[in-house]
Amino acid sequence: MSDVDEVTVWQDGQVLPGREARVSALDSGLTIGDGVFETVRVDAGTPLALTRHLDRLAASALRLGIRPPAADAVRTGVGQLLAAAPRAPRQRLRVTVTAGPGPLGPGRGTGPATLVLAVAALAELPAHAAVVTSPFVRNERSPLAAVKSVSYAESAWLLAEARRRGADETLVANTRGELCEGAAANVFVVLGGRLVTPPLSSGCLPGITRALVLETTGAVEETFPYAALADVEEAFLTSSLRHVTSVARIDDRLLMAPTRRTREAASALAALLVASPDP
Repeated sequence: MSDVDEVTVWQDGQVLPGREARVSALDSGLTIGDGVFETVRVDAGTPLALTRHLDRLAASALRLGIRPPAADAVRTGVGQLLAAAPRAPRQRLRVTVTAGPGPLGPGRGTGPATLVLAVAALAELPAHAAVVTSPFVRNERSPLAAVKSVSYAESAWLLAEARRRGADETLVANTRGELCEGAAANVFVVLGGRLVTPPLSSGCLPGITRALVLETTGAVEETFPYAALADVEEAFLTSSLRHVTSVARIDDRLLMAPTRRTREAASALAALLVASPDP
């Protein structure tokens, strides 16, 4: 069975096997990468932090000039999809919105946006991660700096490069030489006993889990040099699928993992999501 066969899709009010789902060959998400998406973790059938994800989806769409679908319509589709899809302890839910079919080229059509929901089982993720540094940078001045865009080739390349180097993630700087983020995760580090994460002005994505960790720990946002990674005492990654994952290695330097601040952040996040799955 291929990966496609394990995906269930909701589109235009219908729930379909992934292999049967279709969008137009002229959809702007395919032709020019004109769209946005969210990846939501689903535990025991419950999507986590769904309101925050839909808020960010709408903000990203509006940033691109795409009229986002109504949040209630997306919620209805999510409910229908999760009710019909095979149940798993953990699932990955993807919500994708594009500008819809358009001409060949950078222009847009006049029709409605395309909305596609997809879900598949999520395997248990490793407790620790190895990360590598990269000479490539994020452009904090890009108009897409805060947008979770379907134009994901750069992040996919960075993740593939990490795997070629025997790691799970790549940490990148911005054009000012400051730590920015991972290819598909935000990063927190301990420097001088303080738990720090790069500010949004660094160009990093405004991660949902990043925000929850900031709200539930004593972490602070602070700009610091990319070169300071050589001095970090502890580090962890955050993302909607990973939650909190300790960093065991940066390039060839081993770190103690997990240590106190990572365990505290993971425990605080878990307690929050148990008390309120949609905080």
